[in-house]
Amino acid sequence: MINPIGNLWHHREQNMLPTAKTYTQLLDTFEWHLPTHYNIGVDVCDKWAITEPERLALIHKADDGSVQRFTFGRLQQLSNQTANLLQAHGIALGDRVGILLPQTPETGYGHVAVYKMGAIAVPLFVLFGVDALAYRLQNSAAKAVITNQVGAAKIQQIRHTLPNLQVVFTVDGAAPGSLDFHAELANHTDQFTPVNSLADDPALIIYTSGTTGAPKGALHAHRTLLGHLPGVEMSHNFFPQPADRIWTPADWAWIGGLYDVLMPAWHHGITVVSHRFARFDPEAAFQFLADFEIRNTFLPPTALKMMRSVKEPEKRWDFNLRTVASGGETLGTELLEWGRKTFGVTINEFYGQTECNMIVSNCTAIMPEKPGVMGRPVPGHTLAILDEDGQPVAAGTLGQIGVKRPNPVIFLAYWQNPEATQNKFLGDWLLTGDMGVMDDEGYIRFVGRNDDVIISAGYRIGPGEIEDCLLRHPAVKITAVIGIPDHLRNEIVKAYIVLEDGYTPSDSLKQAIQAYVKTQLAAHEYPREIAFVTELPLTTTGKIMRRKLRELE
Repeated sequence: MINPIGNLWHHREQNMLPTAKTYTQLLDTFEWHLPTHYNIGVDVCDKWAITEPERLALIHKADDGSVQRFTFGRLQQLSNQTANLLQAHGIALGDRVGILLPQTPETGYGHVAVYKMGAIAVPLFVLFGVDALAYRLQNSAAKAVITNQVGAAKIQQIRHTLPNLQVVFTVDGAAPGSLDFHAELANHTDQFTPVNSLADDPALIIYTSGTTGAPKGALHAHRTLLGHLPGVEMSHNFFPQPADRIWTPADWAWIGGLYDVLMPAWHHGITVVSHRFARFDPEAAFQFLADFEIRNTFLPPTALKMMRSVKEPEKRWDFNLRTVASGGETLGTELLEWGRKTFGVTINEFYGQTECNMIVSNCTAIMPEKPGVMGRPVPGHTLAILDEDGQPVAAGTLGQIGVKRPNPVIFLAYWQNPEATQNKFLGDWLLTGDMGVMDDEGYIRFVGRNDDVIISAGYRIGPGEIEDCLLRHPAVKITAVIGIPDHLRNEIVKAYIVLEDGYTPSDSLKQAIQAYVKTQLAAHEYPREIAFVTELPLTTTGKIMRRKLRELE
C-alpha cells in the first residue's frame, strides 16, 4: 500500500487555474490534473503540517469573545487524535459520522479526521429540529455523531429510533447519553496513518431538499474538493494571493461554507477565520471584517442585503477586502453598486448546487460583470442550456441549465436512492432543475426553478418535507407549501392550511403551528406566512396544484 503522505498531490502551492488575462485565454489553457489516489484530509492538513507546521490554519472567535489560533501542525495532531478516538469506538472505512456543530475548530478537524480514516462525513445544521435530524441520521445509518450539549439533547429525544448510532461525543462537556469529546481525545495518540483513498472514493453526504418526498443525501467523492477549486479561485479573482485571509458567515454544515470556503482555503494553506453568529448582525459583520483583517469573504445575498441597511460602513470601520463573492440568488444592479461603494471591489457572483457546485462564476479580474447574470462557465465545466429532450439550445433561448459529465465536482449518487440519481441525469447531462438563458458570450442568467423548490436566504427548501411536518400537527387537515417573493430573502415559505374540524383560524394557532415546524424541522424552513383556507386546488387524481397557489400570489 502506498503511503499517502509520501504521495501528496503535487499542486501544493499552485492555483488550479492558470494565469490568464482574458476569459478566453483561461478556457484555452486550463487542464484538469487529477490524481488516482487523493484524500481530502491529507491535502488540506497533513501536506502543510509536514512542510510548514507553524503555518496558521484557523483563527476562531468563541462565543465569549476569546480567540484561539490553530496551526496546520496542531490541526494534524487533533485530527489524528480524533481519528484514533473514532476507530477505538468501532468506526471503520465507509462508516458514516455525523458532525452536528456550528463554525468551531472541532468541526474543521472533525471533518479532516473522518476523511483521513476513509469514513464518510455527514454535516448537520445546528438549527435542525428532531425530525430533520432523525431522518438524516436514520437514512445515513450514522454510527457516531460529534456535537455539543444542545445537539446531544436533541439526539437523546430520538436515540431510540437510531439503532445504528453507537456513540455521541459532545465538545462542551459530557451530557446525558454522550461522552466528553475532549476528555476522550486526551487518551489517544496524535499519530495516525491516513487511508490511501482513491479520488473516486466517497467522502461526505450532504442532504439537499427536492420537490417531493424527504431530502436526498448527495454522496460526494474526495475529488469533489479538486472540482471546487477552479470556481473558488475564479470567484475570488485568482485566489489565493499574498496576505489573503477568508471568512464567511455561511454555516459549515452546508456545501457553501464547507467547500466554497473552509476546505479550498486549507487546500491552499490560507488562514480561515471562524465564528458562530447566533443571529446574523450586519454591524457585527462589518466589525468582524475589520477586527480580523479579512481579505476575502463569501457573503450570501441575504447577508449583503442586511449589511446594506447599515449607514456609511466604509466611514465607520477600517476594513480592506480584496474580494467579495456571493451566490445563491442573482444580485441586482443596485446591490452591486452598493458593494462597489462600500467594499471598494465588485462582488463576484457564482452559481452551483449541492450536487454540482461552483460551476459558474464572474471574475472581475479578467472579464466585465453584467448585472443580472451569474457569470460564465468555470473552466473545466461544460455547461449548456437544454431543451426538454436534453439537447443544447441556441443563445438567448430559455431552457434548463445542464452540466456535462464526467466532471470531478459532480456527486457520485444520491445515498440509497438509485431512482432519484437516475432522474438527475439525461444522457451525459446533469439536470440542475434551474432554468436559464445563455448569451452569445457565454454569460448565464438564472430565470427560476422548473419545479417547486423554494430558494430562501440561499437555502433550497423542499415543500414536501414541510408539508409532511405540518400534517403531523393535530390542527392541520391538509396543507400546501409554496415560496412567495420577499425583498430580503428572495422567497419565503407560505403555507396554505385547511384545518381539522374543531379548530378555528387565529393568530395564536398560526404562531403555534410556526413554532411546531421550527422545533420539529428547522428554523429556516418554518412558514413565515400562513393562510387558513377552506379548500386547496387539486388535480382530478387528488394531487395539490401548487402552481395554482403561486398564480394566486
